[in-house]
Amino acid sequence: MSFKCKIALVGAFPYPVGQGSQVFLTESARVYQQLGHEVHVCVYGYGAGDDPKEFAIHRAPMVPFARQIKAGPFWAKPLLDWRMVSFLKDVVKEHEIDMIDAHNYEALLVALATGIRPIIYHAHNAMADELPHYGGFGMIGGAVGAALDKHVPRRADHVVAPHERLWDYLVSKGWEDDRVSVIPPGISPKPFRHEKVYSESPCVIYSGNLDSYQNPEMLADVMGRIGELRPNVRRIVATNDAGSLPYAEVVHTPDLDALKQILEEDAVFLCPRTSWSGYPIKLLNAMAAGLPVVACASSAHPVVDGETGFVVEDGNAAQMAERCAALLDDQALRRKMGAAARLGSMEIYDQRVMIGPIIEQVLT
Repeated sequence: MSFKCKIALVGAFPYPVGQGSQVFLTESARVYQQLGHEVHVCVYGYGAGDDPKEFAIHRAPMVPFARQIKAGPFWAKPLLDWRMVSFLKDVVKEHEIDMIDAHNYEALLVALATGIRPIIYHAHNAMADELPHYGGFGMIGGAVGAALDKHVPRRADHVVAPHERLWDYLVSKGWEDDRVSVIPPGISPKPFRHEKVYSESPCVIYSGNLDSYQNPEMLADVMGRIGELRPNVRRIVATNDAGSLPYAEVVHTPDLDALKQILEEDAVFLCPRTSWSGYPIKLLNAMAAGLPVVACASSAHPVVDGETGFVVEDGNAAQMAERCAALLDDQALRRKMGAAARLGSMEIYDQRVMIGPIIEQVLT
């Protein structure tokens, strides 16, 4: 594509962090670079880990004592976001930015507050789905979130949804369907490629944080049931959140290298999440590593039931445990589904270039 521009990718969160939203933003930056655009990543003033070297990173002013890495609301977040507004204006002016790409809700609010156009909004979720999972919102979280979903994202010039269900939801809120596109997260499968060694002692793995939207109660239930069905099977939770858990072995995974190592196991990957609006990056990582996936229907966006893994009813811990047990018992099925999952992750990654024509459309 000959059309080139300067893009500010805005994430109102700590960076880098080995969580889905931050990984999504990093891969988006790489896609833009591959398309020939100049990328400027604008994030909070702190993170966890080493910065990527291939693009410019600009950090907003710090707020004293604000160092929370965990996703979700906390006391300093409004201050951090407020400081990002003038900071983003300065970055746009200094580097003659042509377009803002806002990743997540708070980043969109920051971008809108600058008054700068055009804005592409990469939707990571729906607030009606996410807010009820955070303490303090209670029963009103869904109603507040639905109101936000109706009025805030539509102020962007174009919205990129990660899957069809979120597209349907946004259009149902009165959006023009030609201003909403579906492009799954362009997560590179390369870091997870390896020659899988199969054994007679496969394990079960969950990776990621243990926040409420991940459905940790069901995770504990499923792991316990697997322990009853297959007492000798290792049950692994790969996370940076917990020191120990009663139902599984905890493997500390502070970075991509640690995650890559654990996903090299001969394993079945499970995802009990029933929150529907996001796109669990963990599933793409597991598929790229050649693991069959067992996931609840609402979060199983990249999983093809019976081909790359199994899709189970939301909240059905018994069904998930039984599907995992079936895969643990059948090495040939693990091989077949794992190979299909790896291929599926590559096909999803190839869709990343669909953002190119959208940029040109928005700017012209």
